[in-house]
Amino acid sequence: MKYILKPYHAKIAAIAVLVFSMALFGCKEEEFLEQTNPNQISTGTFWRNLGDLDKGIIATYKAFASGNNYKLIDEMLRSDIAWGTGYQRPNNVNPYYLQIFTEADASPNQKWAQLYVTIFRANQVIKAAKRLMGTFGDEDDEEEAREVYAQARFFRGFMYFILHNSYNQGSVPIFDFVPENEADFYQSVSPAEAVRTFYLEDLQYASENLPFSWDDPKDLGRVTAGAAVALIGQSHLYAGNFSEAAVYFKRVIDDFGYSLAPNIGSNFTTLDEFNEESILEINYTMNYKNELGPWDGRDTANTSSLQKLLTGGPGGWWGGVLANWLILEYRNEQIDFSDARNKVIDEDGNETFRKFSLRTSWSVALVDDEDTGYYGSPKTGQASNFNVRMTAFWRKHTNWDLGMKSEDEISPGKSRSAINERLIRLAQIYLQYAECMIEMGNVDEALLYINKVRRRSAVQLLGPNGSGEFPQNDHDNIVYDAASLMEHLRYKEYPLELSCEGYGGMRNIDLRRWGVKKQRFEELSKRRYHALHYPITLEDGRNVTRWASIVEELTPGDPNIDEAWNEFVEASQNYNPDSHAYWPLPNSEIIANPKLYGSDF
Repeated sequence: MKYILKPYHAKIAAIAVLVFSMALFGCKEEEFLEQTNPNQISTGTFWRNLGDLDKGIIATYKAFASGNNYKLIDEMLRSDIAWGTGYQRPNNVNPYYLQIFTEADASPNQKWAQLYVTIFRANQVIKAAKRLMGTFGDEDDEEEAREVYAQARFFRGFMYFILHNSYNQGSVPIFDFVPENEADFYQSVSPAEAVRTFYLEDLQYASENLPFSWDDPKDLGRVTAGAAVALIGQSHLYAGNFSEAAVYFKRVIDDFGYSLAPNIGSNFTTLDEFNEESILEINYTMNYKNELGPWDGRDTANTSSLQKLLTGGPGGWWGGVLANWLILEYRNEQIDFSDARNKVIDEDGNETFRKFSLRTSWSVALVDDEDTGYYGSPKTGQASNFNVRMTAFWRKHTNWDLGMKSEDEISPGKSRSAINERLIRLAQIYLQYAECMIEMGNVDEALLYINKVRRRSAVQLLGPNGSGEFPQNDHDNIVYDAASLMEHLRYKEYPLELSCEGYGGMRNIDLRRWGVKKQRFEELSKRRYHALHYPITLEDGRNVTRWASIVEELTPGDPNIDEAWNEFVEASQNYNPDSHAYWPLPNSEIIANPKLYGSDF
C-alpha cells in the first residue's frame, strides 16, 4: 500500500504548483474577518496574465515528463516482449511478468497518481485560460492564450487517453474542473465510452488549435496538432474503427511534413533529437538540478532511470531485458544485400556484409555484434559480460554511443540521462496505417508502408522480387495475403521496429485488442532455449569467454533439451483477462474515495 491517502489531493499537496489557502483570524458576533496571506500564492494573486498562464503550462509539461505516467518497463513486463527481475534467468519473482499483480502493487498506484496530477495541472491552466481569454486587448496576446489553452487540452486529453486504455476496462473518474474542497476529490467512475468521448473532444480541439510546428527554437518540444491527430487515429485503431483511424493516420503522413529519419538510431539516443520523424517527444536535460539526489522527482533529467534498468551491461541492472523470442527475431532479421549500407570492411581489410541488420544493431546489444561498438569498445562483446543467459540488452534509451565505459561515468552518483523519450514517431504511424489497410483488404497499400519502414534500415523487403515501390532492392519473394501479412506485422514488424518505446502499454493494448494475449503466453511457454558460449579478444589482447551469451531455440529431440529453459510458463497459467488485461483500479483510490462506484461504500 504505497499510497493510502486521498489519491489526488494527498499527491497534489506535495507537488502542485499552486496552493489554494485562506486564513481565518477571528470573529465577532455574526462577523468574520478573512485575510489573505500576502506572502502566499493564491488564486487571488495568480492566474492574472499571460506570464501566469505560461508558468502553469510549463508546470504541466513537467508533470507530462514524469516516467510514472508511462511506466514503460513494468508495462513491457506485462506483455510478451520483456523479462526482468534482477535475478539470473530463468528465475523470476516480478509480479507483472508473472501476471500476479493486484490493485495493491506499486506500479498501478504510481501511474494512476501521476496521471491525475498531470490532469490537475492541465485543468488549472484550462480554467484560468478560459477566464482570461478575451480580456487582453491585443490579438497576439489572445493568440498566445489560445495556444496555451490548446496545449492544456492536449495534455488532459492525452492523460485520459492513457487512463482509458490502461485501467478498469476504460472506466475511470472524469475531472473537467479544479477540485477546491475535499468533496470535489470524490468522483465516481464514468462509463468507458463517456471517458473516450471526453478525451477525444480535448484532442480534437488541440488538433484544430495547436500549430503544425513552433517557430521559435525555444519552443522546440511543445506539443503540436500532428500529435493530437496521431492520438485520435490511435484511439480509433484501438476501438477497431479502422476506416476512421486510416483517415487520421493518412493526415499525419501527408499533412504535417514528417518523414522517416535516414538513420533509425536517430530515434533512440541523444543523436538528432526532435528530428523529422518525431511526433511526440519528451525533452530531458542534464543541465539542471544537479544538487538533487539521484531519485528526486524534481530533477529535470530522465527520472525514470531507464538507461540503468535496461542496459544490464556495464553499470546497469536487469530491470527489463528482451524476451528470448524477440532476441531471436532481431538476430535472424535478413539484411538487404543490394544496399551498400550493409557493406563493411573486416579486420583484414576485406569487404564483407554486416552480421546483423542496422535496425538490430541500433535497437539491441548482441554479444557477437562486431560491427557496432558499445560503451566505448569497438565490439559489443568487449564492453559487457553477457553472462548467465543475459543474451541481449536494449540499446534504446541508453547512452552506449557516447564513448563512456558505463552509465555511471555519464552521471556519477546519479541515475540520470539526457536522452529524450520519443512517445510517437512516424514509423509507428506507418505501421498502424498498414494495419488499417490490411483490415480494409488493401494488402498492396499495407506492403507499401511496411516496406518504407524496412528499407530505412536496409533490411530485406516483403513481397515478390521486383515488386513494390523499390523493385531493385532484395525482397523475401513471398506473396502475402491479409492473414499472413497481419501475422508478420503483429509478431515481427511491430516488435522489431517499436519494442521498448512509446507511452507505455502499447504492446499490451495490441495483444488485448487482437484477443491473443493468453494464447500468446501459452505458445511462448512451450519454446525451449539454451545458450552458447562466445570467445572474444578484449581491447587489451586478453582472450575471454562470454559464458551462455548467445541464445538458441531448441527443437524436440535436441540432446541439450534437458538443460534448456523456457519463459512465460507462469504467465500462461496465471493470466486472466478479467484481472490482467487492464490495470485494476489502484487500492489508493479504492481506500480513499468513498464515491468511486457511484455512492458511499
